[in-house]
Amino acid sequence: MYQLRFKFHFLVLTFFFNWYIANAQPYEANWESLDKRPVAGWFEDAKFGIFIHWGLYSVPSWSPKGTYEEWYLEWLTSQSIFGNGKYSGQEILEFHKKTYGETFNYIDFARNWKAELYDPVKWADLFKRSGAKYVIMTSKHHDGFALWPSKHTTESRGYLWNSVETGPRRDLVGDYVKAMKAAGLKAGLYYSLYEWYHPWYRAGLDKFVTDYYHPQFKDLVTRYQPDILYADGEWEQDDSYWKSTELLAWLFNESPVKDEVVINDRWVKGQRHKHGGYFTTEYLREDVNFNRPWEEVRGMGLSFGYNRNEDLEDYNSPQMLILMLVDIVSKGGNLCINVGPTAAGKIPVIMEERLIQIGDWLSVNGDAIYGTRKWKQSCQWSAGDRNFELLEEGQAYVEGDYILKQTVDQQAGKAVKELFFTSKGNDVFAISPKFPKGELVIKDITPAKNTQITLLGYEHPLKYKYRKGDLIIEVPQLSYDELPCLYAWCFKITNVK
Repeated sequence: MYQLRFKFHFLVLTFFFNWYIANAQPYEANWESLDKRPVAGWFEDAKFGIFIHWGLYSVPSWSPKGTYEEWYLEWLTSQSIFGNGKYSGQEILEFHKKTYGETFNYIDFARNWKAELYDPVKWADLFKRSGAKYVIMTSKHHDGFALWPSKHTTESRGYLWNSVETGPRRDLVGDYVKAMKAAGLKAGLYYSLYEWYHPWYRAGLDKFVTDYYHPQFKDLVTRYQPDILYADGEWEQDDSYWKSTELLAWLFNESPVKDEVVINDRWVKGQRHKHGGYFTTEYLREDVNFNRPWEEVRGMGLSFGYNRNEDLEDYNSPQMLILMLVDIVSKGGNLCINVGPTAAGKIPVIMEERLIQIGDWLSVNGDAIYGTRKWKQSCQWSAGDRNFELLEEGQAYVEGDYILKQTVDQQAGKAVKELFFTSKGNDVFAISPKFPKGELVIKDITPAKNTQITLLGYEHPLKYKYRKGDLIIEVPQLSYDELPCLYAWCFKITNVK
């Protein structure tokens, strides 16, 4: 009897111990604890994603060249503009009055936004064709307009301010998440912590956080269960106000995506590249030397929201975008390129074309991109000065031609990146921005006896020799029609020592 009673008590204790372990809160509401949570491996493997900036600002879809169009409300109200250029600050106000009249307010754009051509399934098909592995769409930008039936926007503002109760009369986020996941893409959501002109935030009230930000965020996560959460708009307040650590503890311990969700690093003033999930850069305004998964986000021009004021010369060429991707991946990062749909819900044709061009290149060279990691060096330089001033005077954002100057358009006295490197196990990929003529010399790489070298997209193995620390590859002479791809060429070197 004693043994039976002991065994019963032991089983009961074991059950409650296991229950406690399973239900314990492993992450505390502080960065020391939260930063221990790893970034999911799929994100670092993905390498290429799509950003979507779509909102009420897509109705006017205009701002001065070199500026963020999605900041229309702020430019209009503050009459202060920054970007790549010199501005009086009156440009948006003058355009607005001329186009919509003296009495037309930003809030009036809601009744003009119909999203009548929005087809997220078609979007997903395009993104799949581009070779992207994940997508992030704005659920709410700094103007506070929610793209899902958020009751918190209406209750806190006193007027209709979401896409179901006004404007499109549709759950834009819900349809997007459903379409992306059905296509096998990871579905992410952008969420702005602050709002420019929310009355509670403008007054510095704590209830903006406790009665608005936190419950609205929890509603978004619980409804749609996103794979990525991209926070933004954190830069005015520290965590004594945002209490983001408390919210992230809920996200990691209790939310329906607690085990899978990936987050970025924009949750508290001054803490980018320090705390959160993966690190973020934007138009490469920051120095990049991270030993953590990271992501560069940029538009195809110099705006995230669709700016119909931009012309062809304002858009990055396919060569720029592909070389950017290679450059960023060689440094261990992901490129998340933005598309800005029109108010009707159409992705502009030039953006479709750019995505398809990237996808065509990745269909040949994906082995050198997806699932790779940084090698011991990211690139091979030619002789010359390696220091580049990426931001010129009067610029806020690094323009896409930076990568051409560092590769195919050599500047006087400057070095160029002759090759980029990525690795996968013992294999190394050398990616050339120019198709080599005759021989390709790769420095400081040692082959093994069983090393093989191939040009991705070309069916025949390549001959090579190793001499005084240099690997010398015999490159076949190919006509334009025989080239496996355009813009950059990938040489796979197996079993590197």
